[in-house]
Amino acid sequence: MNNKKILYWSIVVALAGFLFGFDTVVISGADKQLQQLWHTSDLYHGLVVMSSALWGTVIGAIFGAIPTNKLGRKKTLIIIGLLFFVSAIGTAFAGDSIIFAIFRFIGGLGIGASTIAAPTYVSEIAPAKDRGKLVALYQFNIVFGILIAFTSNYFLQDISENSWRWMLGIQAFPALIYTILVFGVPESPRWILEYKNDKDTASALLKKINPEVNLDQEIAAIETEKSNETKGENIFMKKYRKPLMLAFFIAFFNQLSGINAFLYYAPRIFELAGLEKSASFLSSIGIGFVNLIFTIIGISLIDKFGRRTLMYIGSVGYIISLGLVSTAFLLEWKGMLVPIFFFLFIAAHAIGQGAVIWVFISEIFPNKLRAAGQAFGCSVHWVLAALIPSFIPFLFKEIGTATVFIIFCLMMVLQLVWVFLKMPETKGRTLEELSESLSKK
Repeated sequence: MNNKKILYWSIVVALAGFLFGFDTVVISGADKQLQQLWHTSDLYHGLVVMSSALWGTVIGAIFGAIPTNKLGRKKTLIIIGLLFFVSAIGTAFAGDSIIFAIFRFIGGLGIGASTIAAPTYVSEIAPAKDRGKLVALYQFNIVFGILIAFTSNYFLQDISENSWRWMLGIQAFPALIYTILVFGVPESPRWILEYKNDKDTASALLKKINPEVNLDQEIAAIETEKSNETKGENIFMKKYRKPLMLAFFIAFFNQLSGINAFLYYAPRIFELAGLEKSASFLSSIGIGFVNLIFTIIGISLIDKFGRRTLMYIGSVGYIISLGLVSTAFLLEWKGMLVPIFFFLFIAAHAIGQGAVIWVFISEIFPNKLRAAGQAFGCSVHWVLAALIPSFIPFLFKEIGTATVFIIFCLMMVLQLVWVFLKMPETKGRTLEELSESLSKK
């Protein structure tokens, strides 16, 4: 990576992923405390208290393309930082389950919008040869946020009688820092040209972002794609069916692996496997470290071996690890075996779906429809991410932990088949080339 400015701006914008990751799993440390505090049933606790952020994420993902297109990538990212800040303060001081759920919902809006705005922005400023690793910085920050949240929960679990308030409130600090840093990044030149039709400003930004760029060639490619657009285009038109289905299935399989269900309930799952409370929290930190290490490996490989190869590796790893987890619960193996199998599961996710999903969705739609396509893929992802964890406490009780993980394992067999039959390779190709090849004439 020769251009330090692109790297810096990509890192700053990708910090939205840190807030996403932290916000997603910090609730796992407060899981049982909140249920005991407010005396809620398993179903109410899963649907309202634990999953309120995920329902906010769904709304943020569905409608996040609107500000990303209308206001611009940069302003949307600033709003996202403010949403995380308000959520952290509000949940820390919540006095009942409804107020708590409302502020968690606000944080969820930030998560959903960030999955659209951040990968879209980075994909639009990154050179084709480095786009995979730069967009994947968003995923790196997600898992870094997850690790810090698990670690923070471990150290704060006994800080006071209401330790959950500290666990959730501490996110206000990184949210504020992120918001300030985003003020210093430039707007996306592709957005400027596409939505403001300002060639001079777009050219100046392209030159600022990458002084080595062939300006005439870059502008010509963007304008050629723009000239092929028709009024009132949307991602549901027949010509965009292929990228639409690709976005749907990569998001669908991401959640049917059970990844969010596990991250939300990691301490609870480890306790079901026979670990004591403190060991459960410590094992959760181990999950965070494994996630971080293998995400770094995935990022280092994504532009070298491609998105499809990583999905093959991840799919096989999912099948093996989920098969072992299912067997462990079926045969009632107790102790450290289940955490070890989950470490393998997390490694498979980090090097496969985790590294690929946000990169892949951000690449396959044309410039004008990129945010809308990202919103569609993210909406599928987050609807499932809200539904599945919502019912996990209920499903564990009604059909058994082993059965739940057997279902996830079977879905990963289907993912492997989909990758083999349908998933194209996108590495090393410009956004305009991909748009040309994936859109039906």
